[in-house]
Amino acid sequence: MKRYRPTPFLAGAAALHAAGAAALAAAPRNWPAVAGTLFASHVVLAGVSLWPQSRLFGPNRSRLPEDAARRGEVGLTFDDGPDPEVTPQVLDLLDHAGAKATFFCIGRRVEARPDFAAEIIRRGHRIENHTWSHPHTFACYLPHAQRREVLRAQEAIERAAGRAPSLFRPPAGFRNPLTERELFHAGLTLASWTRRGYDTVLREPREILRRLLKGLYAGDILLLHDGSAVTGGGNPVVLEVLPRLLEELAARDLKPVPL
Repeated sequence: MKRYRPTPFLAGAAALHAAGAAALAAAPRNWPAVAGTLFASHVVLAGVSLWPQSRLFGPNRSRLPEDAARRGEVGLTFDDGPDPEVTPQVLDLLDHAGAKATFFCIGRRVEARPDFAAEIIRRGHRIENHTWSHPHTFACYLPHAQRREVLRAQEAIERAAGRAPSLFRPPAGFRNPLTERELFHAGLTLASWTRRGYDTVLREPREILRRLLKGLYAGDILLLHDGSAVTGGGNPVVLEVLPRLLEELAARDLKPVPL
């Protein structure tokens, strides 16, 4: 059985803290310098925690493999579903375009409507882990709380979809230095993205589309949401953005695929 091994960055941070404790024990009067060094270390760790694409904590899938890029593929992902009103329409739009995607689903939503999860799989897409309850403070959780969020979602999705997820995306992509160990033991790999439309914040489809397409390359991973975010006119924003996005990808000879 493989053992968890922290990255050199995490191992170095742990060694720095151990050295700080030893320095305090040997010369307590030096506590201001030790405290300042450790504080700076925590600032760096916090910055990495808020950097979704970082690999300093562990493996992170933020782009498709090179062979997929050579085939002109892009990864299309949706977070926060399944939504009873929006997700079925997203599936229809994908079917119409012959596109496939990955849905990072919230465990309790899957448990409430396992039929939606089964339908996502039936149509040839993938479902992955997006925590049990989507806590916005997930990055502040201690290991046992992160473990509960990850494993409850894992179990709910496996029951509904017939397979256990292999990828995990935390809320907003934020995690902490302890998350990677929990993912390792759960058999999960962190997955982020290359481009996002900020469709949970913005309400103008043209601006969201611009953010997704500007500088887009084969191999990129795109992030949208099939939750309940709406435009200024009250329509689900993803339902206005997705058809235009799929048309533009086709015009650029880019094929949307699951991760």
